[in-house]
Amino acid sequence: MGKNMSCLFDTNILIYYFNGSLPPKAKNAISEMLRKGFNISVISKMEFLGFDRFGAKEKDLAAQFLAFAKVIPLNDVIVDKVIQIKQAGKIKLPDAIIGATAFCSNLQIVYCFKEVVICLSNTSIKR
Repeated sequence: MGKNMSCLFDTNILIYYFNGSLPPKAKNAISEMLRKGFNISVISKMEFLGFDRFGAKEKDLAAQFLAFAKVIPLNDVIVDKVIQIKQAGKIKLPDAIIGATAFCSNLQIVYCFKEVVICLSNTSIKR
């Protein structure tokens, strides 16, 4: 299965997709992107599989779902970028990790904010 190498999916996209609660206009596009394989940060894997509203069955299905993902681990380059992002302004650590992972991997971030799916290029997340 080919990987969608241009995007890094934020945790909220994974949760909304998995729960069937993506905004209607975005559902088909996101489904197609995810069907081809997808990139996530290791922090998204932790957040997604640790989502407290999943029961035992959902956790098993979530783990199977993530088998299609390329999970990008932390490395020194990403950690250094996380530190730069955190020092530049008030941002939650998971968001800084996802942003730094996308930036250092030359990927666009796909996330959902107030029912709008947004795709940011790495030039949009420089700090």
